[in-house]
Parts: sequence; structure tokens; C-alpha cells
Amino acid sequence: MSETYVKRLSTILLDAITDKDPRVQEQVCGALCALGESQPVEVLSACEEHLRLHEKLAHPYRTMILRAMEIVVSNHIGELDKDMARAIILLASNEMTRVKELVSDWQQAASSVLVAVGRRFISSVMEELLSKFQPGLLPHPCTMHTLASLSVSNVFGMVPFLTSILSTMLPMLGAAKHDSMKVVFCCALQRFSESTLEYLANLDQAPDPTVRKDAFASDISGAYDILFHQWLQSREAKLRLAVVEALGPMSHLLPSEKLEEQLPKLLPGVLALYKKHAETVHVSKSLGQILEAAVSVGSRTLDVQLDSLLAALHTQICVPVESSSPLVMSNQKEVLRCFTVLACYSPDRLLAFLLPKLDTSNERTRVGTLQVLRHVINTAAAQMEVKKPFILSSMKLPLLDTNNKVKRAVVQVVSAMAHHGYLEQPGGKAMVEYIVQQCALPPEAETQKPGADSEALAADSVQAISVSTLYLVSTTVDRMGEVLWPYLLEFLVPIRFTGALSPLCRSLVHLAQKRQEAGAHAPLIQYNGNVHLPSPYAITTRLLVVSSNPYVGDGRGAASLRLLSVLHQDIHPALGQRWATAIPLLLEHLDEYSEETLPQEEWEEKLLMFLRDSLAVVSDNTWVCQLTLEMCKQLPNYNGMPLEKNFLYKCVGTTLGAASSKEVVRKHLQELLETARYQEERDREGLACCFGICAISHLDDTLAQLEDFVKSDVLRKSAGIFSIFKDRSESEADRVRSALILCYGHVAARAPRELLLARVEADVFRNMSQCFSTKDPALRLSLVQSVCMATQAICSSAHGGSFHLLRKAELVAQMVEFIKAEPPDSLRTPIRKKAMLACMYLVTLEPALEEQVQADLIHSCLHSVMAVLPEPEEGDSLQELSVAPTVALSRGGGSQQDWQLLFFQSLYLDTMQALKDLLTSLLQRNMTPQGLQVMVEHLSPWIKSPKGHERVRALGLSACLLQFFLEHLQISALVPFHNLGLLVGLFSPRCADLWPATRREAVSCVHSLLYLQLGYEGFSRDYRDDVAEQLLSLKDGLVHPDPAILFHTCHSIAQIIAKRLPPDQLISLLLTLFEGLGDPDKNCSRAATVMINCLLKERGNMLQEKVPEIVSVLRSKMQETREEHVLQAAQHSVFVLAAHHRAAVVSSLLGSPLPFDSHTCTLWRALALEPGLAAQVLGLLLEKISRDVPFKESRAFLLSSTPDRVATLLPLAATCALHEVASAPASGPAVLELYPQLFVALLLRVSCTMGVQPPRHLQAKERRSASSGLASRSLEPCSSAVDALQAVLIRSGNEDVVQRMELDGGWQLLKTSAGHEEGVTQLASAMAKFAGPRLPLVMKVLFATQSSVYEVQRITSTAFLAELLSSNVVNDLMLLESLLDNLMARQKDTSARVRRLVLRGLANVALGSPDKVTVGQPSRALLLGKGGRAEPQLVRRLGETQQPQARRVGSWAAGCGMAWAHRCVWPPQVRTHGPQLLTAMIGGLDDGDDPHSLVALEAMVGLARLMDLVDAWDLRAVLLHIAVRIRPFFDSERMEFRSASIRLFGHLNKACRGDCEDVFLEQVVGGLAPLLLHLQDPQAPVVAACRFALRMCGPNLECEELAAVFQKHLQEGRGLHFGEFLNTTCKHLMRHFPDLLGRLLSTSLFYFKSSWEDVRAAAPMLTGFLVLHVEAEQRPQVDLEQLLAALQLLLKDPAPEVRAKAAETLGRLVKFA
Repeated sequence: MSETYVKRLSTILLDAITDKDPRVQEQVCGALCALGESQPVEVLSACEEHLRLHEKLAHPYRTMILRAMEIVVSNHIGELDKDMARAIILLASNEMTRVKELVSDWQQAASSVLVAVGRRFISSVMEELLSKFQPGLLPHPCTMHTLASLSVSNVFGMVPFLTSILSTMLPMLGAAKHDSMKVVFCCALQRFSESTLEYLANLDQAPDPTVRKDAFASDISGAYDILFHQWLQSREAKLRLAVVEALGPMSHLLPSEKLEEQLPKLLPGVLALYKKHAETVHVSKSLGQILEAAVSVGSRTLDVQLDSLLAALHTQICVPVESSSPLVMSNQKEVLRCFTVLACYSPDRLLAFLLPKLDTSNERTRVGTLQVLRHVINTAAAQMEVKKPFILSSMKLPLLDTNNKVKRAVVQVVSAMAHHGYLEQPGGKAMVEYIVQQCALPPEAETQKPGADSEALAADSVQAISVSTLYLVSTTVDRMGEVLWPYLLEFLVPIRFTGALSPLCRSLVHLAQKRQEAGAHAPLIQYNGNVHLPSPYAITTRLLVVSSNPYVGDGRGAASLRLLSVLHQDIHPALGQRWATAIPLLLEHLDEYSEETLPQEEWEEKLLMFLRDSLAVVSDNTWVCQLTLEMCKQLPNYNGMPLEKNFLYKCVGTTLGAASSKEVVRKHLQELLETARYQEERDREGLACCFGICAISHLDDTLAQLEDFVKSDVLRKSAGIFSIFKDRSESEADRVRSALILCYGHVAARAPRELLLARVEADVFRNMSQCFSTKDPALRLSLVQSVCMATQAICSSAHGGSFHLLRKAELVAQMVEFIKAEPPDSLRTPIRKKAMLACMYLVTLEPALEEQVQADLIHSCLHSVMAVLPEPEEGDSLQELSVAPTVALSRGGGSQQDWQLLFFQSLYLDTMQALKDLLTSLLQRNMTPQGLQVMVEHLSPWIKSPKGHERVRALGLSACLLQFFLEHLQISALVPFHNLGLLVGLFSPRCADLWPATRREAVSCVHSLLYLQLGYEGFSRDYRDDVAEQLLSLKDGLVHPDPAILFHTCHSIAQIIAKRLPPDQLISLLLTLFEGLGDPDKNCSRAATVMINCLLKERGNMLQEKVPEIVSVLRSKMQETREEHVLQAAQHSVFVLAAHHRAAVVSSLLGSPLPFDSHTCTLWRALALEPGLAAQVLGLLLEKISRDVPFKESRAFLLSSTPDRVATLLPLAATCALHEVASAPASGPAVLELYPQLFVALLLRVSCTMGVQPPRHLQAKERRSASSGLASRSLEPCSSAVDALQAVLIRSGNEDVVQRMELDGGWQLLKTSAGHEEGVTQLASAMAKFAGPRLPLVMKVLFATQSSVYEVQRITSTAFLAELLSSNVVNDLMLLESLLDNLMARQKDTSARVRRLVLRGLANVALGSPDKVTVGQPSRALLLGKGGRAEPQLVRRLGETQQPQARRVGSWAAGCGMAWAHRCVWPPQVRTHGPQLLTAMIGGLDDGDDPHSLVALEAMVGLARLMDLVDAWDLRAVLLHIAVRIRPFFDSERMEFRSASIRLFGHLNKACRGDCEDVFLEQVVGGLAPLLLHLQDPQAPVVAACRFALRMCGPNLECEELAAVFQKHLQEGRGLHFGEFLNTTCKHLMRHFPDLLGRLLSTSLFYFKSSWEDVRAAAPMLTGFLVLHVEAEQRPQVDLEQLLAALQLLLKDPAPEVRAKAAETLGRLVKFA
């Protein structure tokens, strides 16, 4: 039986092997292998029989079966007997040789089976193969292929057969006519030779150690003759390659004499193949084997062939290597292996051939030669030892090659040389220098191939390889220490090695540290007459200067500082202690920043401080002078590095300042003046900085040297100090002047203040003034910059306030001229900024400026700055921006446009700040209201400018001046601020300017003015007025673009002004505001109107005589325009009229055409100005809405099937009017008063107008507007009701409700029939959360609508009330009882939608009031007597009563049994709602009037919510009923039903808490398989429900392991590997519940026909895992016939995945064998 059963399984699987899907085929093959793991012999027998009986089975399927057989045989070779092995051998041999044609996959599979069997039954296999390998007859190609494979897989078993095989095969070689057969013979000979060589190499492990190479020599020799002399000449490339592959291993088996004899022919023959084949890796490999064989026998013939060999191999190595071609790479390795053999054989001949090749200029030749040279240096080190000088001398020309590929190859050769001692030889230093040169290459100097991987190229670049090579050689090759130290120091100072500084410094630091460890106190640098080593001064200068730009060159700053620290003893013995603390601080500073964030000036100042401290520690004038000399000497080196050169100038100034010899100082200053490159701006700046720093210690000498330079012989021909340049070009002369002027400026800025005042007029300003007439922009900039620096220095001195500057007027006038010369509409240079700063400092000095001069100065500065355009014009370029190119160059990166914008923004901000500083300094000279008025008058034209950017700047300056005036206000006596009204009237309308920045500045101005008034009234400066401070809080409102918010803020500002404005200033303020009505900025005009109205309202009692005039003016303005103030006047008129005739006004406005135009809407809003009137108007509108029906039904066409609903006119107009009234801010109190009525009426109005069309005449009006092309505002009844409801909510303070609905899309849902319920639900939820206290009155009104004749209204009200129960607010407000009673009463509503919503509401009690649903017993307060016992009479009476609710409770209690009632003792605090809710839900499950079962769905969802609140013991009577009722929904076609029923099933299990009765446990067990299978449900909610249900089922199954598996794998949000989980689950099920096997399998069989593919695929998986883990004794539970039939049917399923799973399961059924 067992054998028959396994055979049947195998047969089923074998029949399925013909499946068209490859995945199924693979699975069938896997199933066969699985069967074979258990019963290998039976499976192999079945496969053998199947193949034998199905002769016509196509070869792809035969191939799959043979592959399965090979796997089974390979894994169970020890279990096969000889008979079975013999049968398999015969089958495989037959399959392999059935057809003469080659069918690779099929025959290869059969051959593999033979090879697998041959690992144990080699004799039987060989017997079968040799039977097909008869002398005189060509064998089948696969026979030879199998013999070859056997020789590799079973070397020790096959080699003893090889002599007979070779003797039989040798005569066949001549008979082979087809090239394909010849290729097979060649491959066989190759494998035979390789296995023989392996056998001979492991004779100690071989079964027959007597085997010798000689035994194969004659046969191999004969085969060699045929292969080499005949087949190698073939035109077929594949055959030639096969021959040459075989010749390689065969050469080792040839007799020595034969090999020696054939080498003259063999080697040329093999080399000739290089020209015939593109892929030459096999040729090179074979050649290497032949060369090894020749060398091993000591061949002398090799000498004759050596030149041709070297030439051919060299050609191969020079083939360009593509990294993407592994064959080419492999060929390179084989060729290099050949070179290694030849290097060991004849190193002299090899070098004599290679080294001359280095002199060629061909890139490929040179690169290939270098590769070979590197390889032989590494692999033939002993042979190359005596050739080192010869090899080094041959590298001269490659060192000069500029090709990057050659460079990379040279660097690699040098690296190999370093490891083998070459660089210690004469000429080795040239190699080191070459490496350093490559380290210094700039990254952009290396070209990249288009399309290549840039990152890979960067890692493989010459520079990167050289850097890594230098560091590697320095740190890992100990013998290189003496070579590199101190030689590497020679490369520090030369400028051409700048790019290599980082790797140089790192290597030097490592080498120096190693030498320090060897000799702690010995000097590191031993000069010993070596003039090439840099001096300590040169090293210090070089490393310090490059540290100024620390992040370039891979962080050369940190590397240089570390080298300085290591070399401190050699630089100066006294520096060690100081540098040990200072340098780490500098390095730490660099670590805190990056190249983009490092503040350059701060970093340079730290380095200069480091230099100053070092000079102070040394305190040796000779040493300082030597350092200064070296610095000056290195200055020309940095001509192309402006940043470094500028810093070096500063270093020179610092060292000169530390020098004590005046002669040295004067000499070096003179040299600097004579050698400076005046055409370079950074040079001029650096020279000036140098002079300035030097002047700190040597002011007199510095000024004297500048004077001497002017009076020198070269300049003596000049009449004036600068006219001596007349024989030079004017441009060059201006550059020299510019540099000298800058020098004077920096000297003045740095000079000691006590010495400066006496020298500034005579020595500084006198020389500057002679250049004022220049037109050169650079010279002008130098002049204003120097004047600014000098005047700033004067002001900062202790006596600057009393210093009398005689040239003040001249300097101010000149600065003004410079400012006027700048273009007023563009900002290109910092000239005006520097000039204004200079004027600011000059203003503070004595004597005071004349009034006209001051006015001209202010006017010129304002005109020069205010009109500048916000951004640079397109015509401007960086070249025109004077200093911008320098800025761009110093920072690096970015496009020209980016730097232009950045430069403009920075310059603009600096210029504006300079203007502010200048104006405040001028105001400070006249701190009076009149002085302030003068400033404002200058700014007034700009404040009213039509250009926004000019207004922003003017208001910003005004705010700054007012704030300054306020901060410096000094009141000695109470005097009036007489121009307050004028100033407030000027600034306040700007609070509504189109530009937000202007608005903010205007508020700041008004704020300062109010505090100025308080100051003039006598309040202290630190006094804070609550009213005035409110202005600052209003700034946020000014940012908002909404005009309503903006003008409301302006109104608030006007109120604040009205509270603090003195009475005598009011009329002047009003008159100023009236003038503002004509402001070109309409916003400011409207703001003036708002402020006028506010002032009239707040302070009108003081303007009794002026009121008629004011009102007349305002009304005339309103009639002329349609601005806001006209509309306000009309609103006021309507308000007055409605106060007397509200009904008539309402009726008249309701008669206006719909939709209301903007004017009518404005009038409606006017009725809300007074709360009492607004409430009456709203009441009238509510009456209009409810008086008439909401719609009428009519047919648009006579034949229309359904009537259209058309809105009635009066309720529609009243709804629109109510929206407008409620939209008015003043209507808030009235809306609150009528809130419940408004809310309910509008909510029901929304429900009644869904899908309702506008009145017919409005539809016709819209069509006419559309046809005429006129824009017309459409009116939708439902939208109008929603808008009105929103307005009521907002006006009543429920903005949160509106916002929540807007965020959730609730308003849109309300308008659609499909989403109306959801919209009402969202509205109720928002009301419960944000408007809870208002719900009692709303519910009271809403209860009255439950009897509405309109079903949609009942649905709306029920949905609203149902959602309220989900919030605890109904409990807090004690509304629960009334809500439940109302919903209970609706359970029998004729509408299924209403009944469904009732159940939803009752279930929501579990969310909103869980403490009210704590038990599931029937109404305990009714059922219990005085002693806490249930009364049977009462229960019976409840069952017979006519009241539905009571009858339902009674029947439920009776069903639970009186014994239960007698056992219950109830806590007195427990409520009675639990049983009512359960009864309602169970009734919903049985609702038969709903054809779509939506009520039942709602009941299931509700029960799931209530389960957590019901005791398990109390549910026992209904558990079974619920479980049975919901079970059919598990497999419902609708996802919602599946999800809800399965989740409820989980809650039923959860409620039991592991203590369920057997009757329910049956339901749990019955649901287990569906739940497991629905984990593969296509719908995610169903999967989530299954996860939950299974987790809840776990405890009830009383199996801790299974429950733990469910908890571990089925957590929400965790990924699930279904196969692994199902496997583990089935393992525990079968371990603990083996009796369930039959039941689970039968349930699984039901799902074999599931309509869902994934579930259908999961069902056989479940079956397979159950079978996998069940014990064999459970076999009787399984109906194998039924199971096999079902699986066979699944093998024909249209889904490949299902078929694959079925095949997999069939493989596991071997368990029952």
C-alpha cells in the first residue's frame, strides 16, 4: 500500500510536469524532490517508469524529471541498491543518446544523472558508457561529455579507466569528421589531462599510488599529434579554441623529449592564434601551462622562441582593458602569469626586451610595459634584485610623460619599487619627486571619459593614487624612512607643490613622530650642508600662509599646523610649550566649521595672534628680522593666490611690528612699496593692511616711509606729490595713488589714538585731499574708505568729541560730490555707503555744519539711496561692480548671477544702515520737534512716492529716526508737541499700504509718536502705556492680505490714536487724513476713511461745530465712488430705516431678484448692526423658511419618468438673506439667542434641498447669461443652506466646528446624497467636541422633527443623534436617557436607513458612555426584588407585555433561564442600558426587512463595540446564537461583511477570556481554518480582522504555544511571512490537537473552490502544513482519495500560484506513505 501510495503521488506530480507555467514546473520538481527525501527509491522508480512509458513526452518535461532525479540521487546515493542504480543508469544513458542531434538541456540533465550515480557506482556507469564507446565507432557526443565530467567529479575512480579510454579514443580521433565532435574530443582530453594531473599531485591519497605519468605519455602524445598537426589548422574558431585549451594540460603529460621536440612548432602555433581570435584568454591560459611545462623539463628550445614569445605577449598586454569586460581582464592576468614564468626563466632577456619599450611615445605600449614591469617586480623579486639600477635608469622618459594613463601606471610601478627597496638606490629620489608632483596635480587637470562613472574615476585618478601611495609608502614601508626624511621637506616651499601640501605634511608628521620616538631630544632636521632643505623661517612662513585658506587641498590648514607643531624644536627651541597649547586650539576651531561657514577674518586674526604670541615668546630681534626677510622673499610666490598673499602681507606687517630695529622696518617698507603689484586690488589692500599693522608699533616710521617714497628720486620731478606719474599711463598712476591712499587710511585706523590726532590733518588728510578730483572709481573708493577709517579713528579716540577738524567742511563737500556722482537708480559700488559713513563720523566732529550744507547733505543722500531699484539691472555685470569680482573670487563657486544678487543684497543693507546712521547723527544735533519735523519733511516726498520700494525705505528711516528721538528725548520743561497731529496724519494711513513692510513701519512710527506725546506730557522714559502698547500686537493683523482684517486693524489703530490724541491736535489730524483720501495708493485712501469714521465715532462729541461739514464731505465721497466708506453710509441708512419698519424692509429686500447682488447683500448685513434688531430680523426669516414647503415636484418633460424637485422661491430667498445677516460680525448676539432654532432649521433645510434645482425662472436666467457670455452667479438651494449654516456656526463662536468640517470635507459631503450621512456624522462629532453646552437645546428642537413626513429629514436627525452617543458629552450633560429613549422609539421606523442609524447610535454608547454599559443582563432594576433576587413573575410578565422594549427584555431574560436570574446579585450603581442595547443588536441581526443586510452589518459592527463591556458569563446564552448567525458572512462577497463578521467573532472570543463553553468552542474550532485562510484575503481590512480574531481565539484554544504564535506574528502593523506563520501554526495544532486534522482538512477542501485566488492558493498550503506536522497514526482521519482528487483538480486551476501550491502539497503527502 505504501509503495503504491507514493507511486500514485509521484504519478500525479509527473502528470503535472507538463504545466505551461515555469513556476509550477519548478514546484512540481521540488515536490518530487520532497517525495524523494522520504522515499528516494520509490520516487526514482516512478520517474524511471514514467519516462520509460511516456516515450512521446516532450524533451523540456523530460529534462525537468531528469533534474529531479539528479537531485534525489545526489542526496541519497548511499540508499540506492545496485538494481535501482542499474535501472537509472540505463534510463539516463538511453535518454542521453536517444537522438543523435544535440539537445543541450535534455542531454545535459541525463548526463548529470549519470555523473551523480557515478560518484558511487563508477563501475556500473563506466560499464554502460563503455558499452556505447566501442572501438571503431564514433561515440555519441554526450557519452564523451559524460566521461569528461566523471573524470572531474570522481578523479580517483576515473583515472584508472583513462588508459583504456584513451587507447580506445585515440583511433577515433582520425575518424571524427564534424567539428562539433572534434570539440567534444578536445574537451574530453582537456578534462582527462586535468584529472590525471590532479591524481598525480595527490598520490598519497590515491587508491593506486603506482600510477605514473609515463602510463599516459604515449596516448597523449598520439592525441597531441592529431590535435596540433591537424585540428589546430581548422577554420572553425570554436574547434581551434578547444584544441588550444586541451594542449595546455596535455603538455604536462607529454614525454620530455616529445615536448622539447615540439616546442619550436607548438609555441608559434599557439601564438598564431592570437591573431585569429578576439577572445584570447584561453590561448593565454594554455600558453602559460605550456611555458610552465617547458620550464619544468629544463627546455633549451625556449631560448630560441623567447623573442617571439615576448613580442606576442607584450602585444596582448598592450590591449586596452575595459573594466566592464571580464574576459579581457582575465586575459591580462594570464598574460602576466606568462611573463612571471619567463622572468624566472630568463630575467636578462626579459628586461632587455621590456625596458627599451619604455622609451616609446605610444601610450598603450608604455602603459602595458609598465604593467609588466610592476608585475615582475612583485612576483620575481629575487630575479630582479640585481637589476634595480638598470630598471631605475630606464624610468627617465616615462617620468616625463603627461598622459594620465601612463602616469597612473608609473605611480603603481614606483609603489612596487618602494616595497622592494628600489628607491634606496641612486635615482630613487627622482621617483619620490615624481610622486609628489602627481600629488600636486589639480583635480580638474585630469580629463574624464564621457559617460564614465565619475566617482570611480575620481577614486582612480592620478592625484588620488599618488596621495594614497605617498602616505602608504611613508607609513608602512619602514625602509623608506631614511629615503623620505628629510627629503620630503624640500617640497614644502616651492609653489608648484602647493597642491601636494596636505599629503606631504601628513607623511612628514608621521616620519617626524617616528624619529622623535627613536631619539627624543635630537633635532629632527640635520642640515649638514644640504642647501636644498628649507630654512626654519621658510618652513614657518610657508605653513602659516597656506593655513590661512585651511580647507582647500584636502584640509591643508590642519595638516600644516600639525607639522608646525611637530617641528617646533627645529623652528625655535622656545616655541614648544606655547605651541603645544596654541595649535590644538586652532585645530579645534577648524573642526567646528567648514569651508562654507568659516569666518575668514576671524580665522586670519587667530593666526595673526598666534604669530604675535610666537614672536613675543622668541623675543629675538635677529630671528624676527630673518623671518621678516623670508616672508618678503616669498611674497612674489603668491601672485596667483590673492587670499594667501593678502594674509602674507598681514604677516609681514605683524613681524615688522615686532622688530625693534627702525632701519630694518624702514628698509622693508621701502621694498614693499617698490615691489608691490599695484594693478591687483588684493595686493593694494594687502599692502595697506601691512602698513596699518606695522603702524601700531612704528607710526612715525611708517608715515615717514610713505613720505619718503613720495619724495624719492623717482618722484622728485613732480610738482605735486602724485603728478610724478604723468609719464605713466593714467590708469597705472591711479592704482598707485589708490594703494597709497589706502595705506594712509589703514595707518590712521590702526595707529595709537593718542598719536593720531596730532598727525591726521597734516600727514593724512593733506595727502588725501590732492586726489579728490579723480574720476577713477577704484581711487574714489579708496579715498572714501580711507576718510571713513580716519574719521572713525578720530571719533573713537578719548578726545574725539573736542577735536576741531579744520578740513571738515571740505571733506563733507567732497563726500557729497562723490555721492552725487553715483547713479541714483542702481547700486554698483560701496562708494556711497563709505561716503555716508564718513559723513556720519564727520557730523559728530566740530565745527557744526551750516544749515544749508546739512540740507544739501540729507537731500543728496536720500536721492542717492531711495531711488535705487530693488534688484540689479540686467545690464549690470560683476565686472562693473568694482569689488564684486574680488568677493566672488575670494569665496569661490556660484554662478555670476548668484554672486551679483548676493553682492547687491549685502551692499544694499550696508548702504541703508549707513544712511540711517547718518540721519540719526544729524538729528542728534537738533533734538527738538522742529528738528524732527525737518527730517520728516525731507522724507515726506518719499513716504508718498508711487513706488513701493521707496515708501518702504522712507517709512523704515522714519521709524528709525522716531525711535532714536524717543530714546534720546530730554524734557526739561513741559512743552507741547505741536506737530503731533500732522505727523500722525502723515504716517497712520500708511498702515494699509500695499506693501506689508510699509505697514509694519507705519505702525512703529505711530507707536513712537504716541510715546513722544507721553514724554512731552511728563511721563518718564521707561513708562509703558497699555493703550499705546496695543499697537504692537496689531502688527500681525497688518501682515494679513485680507482687506477686511487689514482695515479692521486700521480701525483698531484709529481707536488707540483717538484715546491718546490731545484735543487740540484732533482737527489737524482730521484735516491731514482728509487730504489722505486722495492718496494714489487706494489702500491708504480706504484706511484714511476707516480712521476718519473711527475718530468721528470715538471723539465726535468734541467736534460738534465741525460735524455737518465732516459728514457732508464724507457723504459726497460715498456718492462719487464705490469704496467701502460709501457702502458704510448706505448700511447706516438701512439700519435707521429698519429700526422703525423692520417687517417692510425685510419684505422689500426679500423681493429683490435672486441671486442677491453685492449691494443687496451689503444692505442685509446692515440690519445686523444692532443685536435687538438682528434677532427680530432672524426670527422673521425663520418664519419665512418654515412657512412654505421646501420644494415642489414637477416634470420638466411630459414623458419624464421621475419628477424634478424645484425649490420654492420664498424659503430660498429667506435662506440667502439669513446667510447674509449671519455673516455680519454684529449679528453674533442675535444668532446666539436663536441658535437652536437656526441650527436645526438650516440642517433640515440642507437635507431637504439635496438634489433640488433652483426655481425655473432662475434656471432660465442662468441659461440666458451663459448664452450671452455674461458672468452670472449661480444659486444652488443646497449650497445656500450650507453657507447659511456655516455663517450661523461662525457667528455663534463655533469656528472650530466649521474648520473641522472643512478639513474633513464634511461640507461637501452634506451636499451629496451619497455622502450626506457621513457629512451629518462629522457635523455631530464636531458639535460634540467644540459646542457641547449648546447640544441640549439643539436636541430638544431636533426631537420634535422625528415625525417629519420627509424621510430624508428623519435620516438626518437620526444620524446626528446617533453620532452624539459616541461622545461622552451626552453623559456629561445628562442627555443619555433622553437620547436612548428617542432612538429606541425609532427601531420600527419604516425606513431601513433609519433603523440602521438607530443601531449605529446604540452601539456608539460603548464609545461615549462605556460606564453605562457594564453588563449584559436584562433590565436588572426591573428583574430584581428587594433582596437582590430575580422575580420570575416579573420576567414572565415582561415577556407577555405589549410594549416592544419590555417584551424584548423579558424574552431575553427568559431565554437566559431563571436559574441564571436567581444567581445574579446586582451592584446598586449598575445601569440598565446594557440589555436594551444587546437586545436591539441581536434584533438587528435578524432584521428581515432589509434586502441588502445593511442593518445586519450595522448590528455586527455594534456588537463588536459592545463586547468589551459585557461580562463573558453573561454572554453565554447568546454567544452561540451570534456566532451561528454571523458565520455565513465570513465568506461574503462583500468586504465589509467579511471584515465585520470576523472582527465580531474575535470580540466574542475576547469576551470569553479563555473560559468558553464547549458549544462555543466548537464554533471557535470551526472558524479557525477560515480565519487562517482569510489572512490571504485580497482586502486589507479583512486581513486585519483575521489577525485580531486569531489573537483573541488563542486563549480559548487552551494552548499556550499556539496563543504565543498568534500574539507574536499577528500584531497590527507587523509584516507577516504567511508560509512561515502557517507552518508554525500547523505544527502546534497537530502537536496539541491531532484529532482536529480531519475537520481542518475538510474545511480547507471547501476553500479549494474559493473565488479569491490568494485564498485558493492558501488552502492547499494549509493542507500541506497540516500533513507535514501530523503523526502517521492520524492517517485514518484523512480521506486520501478525496484529498488527492481535490489536489489533482487544483493542478488544473487557471492560476499558476494555485497550481504551484497544489504541487507543493502533493509532495508533503508522502507523510502518509
